[in-house]
Order: sequence, then C-alpha cells, then structure tokens
Amino acid sequence: MTADGRRGVASRPGNLDRLSSGSEADASVAGIVILLIEDDPGDAFLVQEYLADSDLDARLHHVSTLTQASNSGYDPECVLLDLHLPDGQGLQALRLVLQRWPQAAVLVLTGLNDAGTGSAAVAAGAQDYLVKDQVDAAVLSRTIRYAVQRKRVQGAERRMRDSRLQAEENTRLQRGLLPTPLLTDKTVSAVSRYLPGQQRSLLGGDFYDVVQTADGTVHALIGDVCGNGPDEAALGVGLRFGWRTLTLAGLRKADRMRLLEQVLVAERPHDGMFATVCTVGITPGRGEVVLLSAGHPAPLIITRDGAYPAPTTYGPGLGMAPGRARWTETRTTVPDGAGLLLYTDGVIESFCDDGTRLGEERFIELAAHLATIDDPHEYVDTLLADIQAADAGRHSDDTAMLYLRWPSGAPASANADDHRSHHAASGR
Repeated sequence: MTADGRRGVASRPGNLDRLSSGSEADASVAGIVILLIEDDPGDAFLVQEYLADSDLDARLHHVSTLTQASNSGYDPECVLLDLHLPDGQGLQALRLVLQRWPQAAVLVLTGLNDAGTGSAAVAAGAQDYLVKDQVDAAVLSRTIRYAVQRKRVQGAERRMRDSRLQAEENTRLQRGLLPTPLLTDKTVSAVSRYLPGQQRSLLGGDFYDVVQTADGTVHALIGDVCGNGPDEAALGVGLRFGWRTLTLAGLRKADRMRLLEQVLVAERPHDGMFATVCTVGITPGRGEVVLLSAGHPAPLIITRDGAYPAPTTYGPGLGMAPGRARWTETRTTVPDGAGLLLYTDGVIESFCDDGTRLGEERFIELAAHLATIDDPHEYVDTLLADIQAADAGRHSDDTAMLYLRWPSGAPASANADDHRSHHAASGR
C-alpha cells in the first residue's frame, strides 16, 4: 500500500498485534480480530497506522504468506488479503482463505490498475475490495465495519434458512414416523404418543403403526432403531412403510419380519445399526392376540385389576443376525375389556425421583396403579405425565407408546390371574 503523503514508509517486522480504538468506537464490532496477509512491510505498517487513527476497536495480526496464515492458529472475523503473495496469487489465494476461514469477512487489497480483479474477487466470495492508493483511516475502518456486519447478516440468514429446511425435513420425517391409524372398525381405539428425548424435535428412531386388513384383523407395530437422529428416523420411516405394505399385502408375521430385516440391512448406513420390533394381531370381538417380538419389550395387558406383560417368545432384533434369525408367533388370550400397551424402551430407561432408572418392574407397577382410568387418552397422558415428572428432563432417549382397546368376548376363565401365572411360568 503506497503512502498518501502523510507518512513515510517504515518497516516493522513481525506480528503487528495491537488493540486499536477511537473515542467513538462502534460497539457492534468492538474487539474484532483482523488478520492481515501482506508481504510488504511498508503496506502492513500503513494498515496498522490507519487502524490506530480510526474509530474501529480491533486487534490486528500480520503475516506475510498464506502458509504462515494457515499455520497461525488465528480465528479472525476479518481477513485483509493482498492478492499478490509469494505463495498465492489472485483468486486462487482468495479461495484458499475462504476455505480456511469460511466464517470471516474477507477484504482483498488491489492496486489501482487491478480493480477488475477486485470485482472478480467479490463475485468469488470476498465481501469487498480496497484499492491501495485510495485507502485512508476512514475508508479502511468503514469498509471493515460494513464487511463484518454483512458477513454476520449473511451467516444469520444462512442459519435461519438451514433451520427452516431442517424443520421442513423433520416435518416430513415426522409424518412418516407418526402415522394416522388405518382403521375401518370405529369400535377399536388406538392412542399413540411420541416424546423426544431431552426436549429435542420429534426426530428419532422410534416408530409405530396400526392398520386393519380386509378380514377385520387389527395389526399393530412398534419399533425402535438404535440411536436417534435423521439417519435413524429415515430408517424407521422406511421400516414402517415396508411393514404397512407387507401387512396389507397379507403376508404372515414371520415373513414380514424377514423382509423388514432385508430392508434394514440394505438401507442402514453401517453394520452396527439394528432395530427392535414388536407386532400384534387382534380380532375385535375375540380375546385372542397374536404377538411376535424381534428383541422388543413385550406389550402390557392392561385390565381394571392391574397390568402385566403379555407372554412372548423373543427373537433377535432386526439386523443382529441377518439371514439367520428366526421369529416365533405367540398366541395369548386377554380378559374381556382389557387393553394392550405397546412401548419402546425409552419408557423404562427414564429416571425416577431417586435418580435410578425406572425399569420394567416399576413401570408395570405404575401402569397397574393407573389401570382404573377408563379413557384410553387420559390413561396414556397420565402415565406419560407421571414418568416425565419423575424424570425431570434427565432422559436422553425417545419414548413412544401405543395403547389399543377393542371389544372383546374372551371366556371368563381367561382372567388376569391365569395370565399372571403364565407370566411367572415363562420366567419373564
């Protein structure tokens, strides 16, 4: 940068760290860090002097080459870049700086006969350019201030845009994870709830579904892809869509599991990802329920007298032993008027007031304590409210529940005591 007649050119080697401030410094950019990449000591000295004479409160660091800049460890909010350096020229040098400090406002320094390159630099991503022969303290401080503010605004707009796009993507995934039950029998009640871990958006690996086939059978699914996030949510959506399609197509439960595992193995981003799944089949007007579990907790049978796990034969989770897993159906009879509560393990991994995990036994006790609540919506809401109150936001996993009630004509002998005996005999 050439002198304007006010100062002689002086050489001052080394780092030009200096806190510059004027009496009327702009608080919005106070204390910003500026990195000057300039191989001419005289030009570097003039930049320092101009900043000292300006009203800009800034700390200036000076290096002579792009290599020194990249290795400096500085985190500048503004970079002043000479486009003619020993190890970088023109737009190539600019691209390296933009890549190294994408969050910084970059101003390029050009000569009077190189203003075209300055314009090209702005088109390539620089905030502005300074013609060396036309710079003074006021021009330098004003250009830096505006460049930093524009970069901040651009960053805020980008974050808002990204947030909006993420929210839209989450909404699409949520519609896939949280379906509308496909029921033709209005006497069947299906109440579902989904709670994100640690107050996150509704985005995780839990999924569920309910459909009724032409023969009147009500089929329900609940599952949990290990982990939580967009990958797990997307896989959960795929598994739910696949299950609904296979169910409506009339495939047997074990065949559905086998095909769902093929989908999971083909779609999962890494071999360590798996899913647990539980499906049930219910015929309204009958007390028999057909269950199949791929490593998922057994549903709870809810009666007015209490709650207990449905007897279930467990197979491995989907993806744990691809091609080798076997799943077996379990048939059980539920008492007249009972409901079936399907849930993911996020429920039992919640915390209690004493700081320990809720666990299956205490969850069953809580579900049994509230069993006198007849309205399915009120029952599920009260159950989740009690769990959340004790957990106090300490839980990090997603939680899903699906509560089914239907008209039943189970025989009188199929009472809760018979099922508790069956449960005790099964060892679970």
